[in-house]
Amino acid sequence: MLGPDGDFITSPEISQIFGELLGVWIISEWMGAGHPKQLQVVELGPGKGSLASDVLRVFTQLKSVLGDASVSLHLVEVSPALSRIQAQNLTGDQNQEADIEDEPVYRRGETATGLPVSWYLRLEDVPAGFSIFLAHEFFDALPIHKFQRTQKGWREVLVDIDPEKPEQLRFVAAMAPTLASSTLVQAGEKRTHVEVCAEGGVIVQQLARRIVEDGGAALIADYGHDGTKTDTFRGFKGHQLHDVLSSPGSADLTADVDFSYLRRMAEEGVACLGPISQRMFLKNMGIDSRMQVLLRNCSDPPTRQQLISSYDMLTNPNKMGERFHFFSLLHPSRLQKPQRPEGLKLEKKQTPVPLPIAGFTELSFT
Repeated sequence: MLGPDGDFITSPEISQIFGELLGVWIISEWMGAGHPKQLQVVELGPGKGSLASDVLRVFTQLKSVLGDASVSLHLVEVSPALSRIQAQNLTGDQNQEADIEDEPVYRRGETATGLPVSWYLRLEDVPAGFSIFLAHEFFDALPIHKFQRTQKGWREVLVDIDPEKPEQLRFVAAMAPTLASSTLVQAGEKRTHVEVCAEGGVIVQQLARRIVEDGGAALIADYGHDGTKTDTFRGFKGHQLHDVLSSPGSADLTADVDFSYLRRMAEEGVACLGPISQRMFLKNMGIDSRMQVLLRNCSDPPTRQQLISSYDMLTNPNKMGERFHFFSLLHPSRLQKPQRPEGLKLEKKQTPVPLPIAGFTELSFT
């Protein structure tokens, strides 16, 4: 289902630059946290492992920056078939399945550089510790509740068998309030149609709690909006829009992520940044500078054209540039400004100014 021959292509499969810049972001946040001795990179729904592979390549290139930090990769993946593809791409033959079925880690491996990789079915099984969480096109694949405003109040949209065509499905509004429609629609909601991903809210709360308790950050990249859109539920098959109720189980189903809902669910324990467009995030991360270096070192015309084409796909406002957004959860200490000394007593050692948050502010290169 992934890649040119499948139902959809993700940014990491379009260009290695995307994953490289996210690798730089991870190291920047690790530095911003004061160079912890442990760095767990945790990816939710890693696809084929392309993003993780590009991130780890940056880690190898910047090994001198990471120093003696203990770095490990943790992949949360529910598909056994995809986990095997990820294992092959990341570790080659250096991986094996767990002997005990109920063990939290169901597969372990090691990259060519000796970095340990572990696979889990659930986020809560990933060990505690300073972690940078990545969720690229993860939240849009989670199930949603749909609600329609009616004259009698909010009603949940359900799936029913079409009585006139028993072999087909149809959408219907619930006859009466459901538990979901009574609890998931915000008071004062202005829209007439709302999609709520309750499971996404639970996962964001887990991420926020771990960031507060153990330190770290989360970077979420996805189709999305900030609480403005209504009906976004759609299907894709062979890179074409597909009726979500037609031949269920054979197409990719997606709904735009409501970042305002994720922000609300994260509550006040963490700092939330974004959403900002993928175009703005990648440009802030220095994609233009990276492109210039790659083009300067590339003399092969087809490869140069591929680089230019992938850059356009990622940043063009009419392609992925404005359709995808980045959103981050940070430990509140990352945004605290150092206090100025008061009175006559001056501290010899002043608190360093926090590093800017890469991607959400424009970085200057020296």
